[in-house]
Amino acid sequence: MHDLPGFDHHTHIPGTTIFDGKQAMKGYALNKMCYSFNRQECREAFLADEEGYMAQFGLNDDQKAAIRARDVLGLIAAGGNIYYLAKFAGIFKLGVQDVGGMQTGMTTAEFREFLLKQA
Repeated sequence: MHDLPGFDHHTHIPGTTIFDGKQAMKGYALNKMCYSFNRQECREAFLADEEGYMAQFGLNDDQKAAIRARDVLGLIAAGGNIYYLAKFAGIFKLGVQDVGGMQTGMTTAEFREFLLKQA
């Protein structure tokens, strides 16, 4: 990417975690674990022993706590890439609107209503 004069690539956007190189390094283990969920046997292994599976990938305490709480925003803050986290959401049968609600602090029904009002 070419640098744009006067453009700060690290502009603070309230309520937004920018997924940059630092976040990628921070979330490497978490994202590697979520990538493993492409395989059915890995999804089954995680569901059978979440703690053991997280330990296998070396997740840190913040990442483990966010996984246990099913806290999507916490996972993003802990370095999770939203595309890899979609794998995690699928394991728990969470749809896009469920995750959207979590990200905005709304229930799924409230988020769905919000979307309908935008149409």
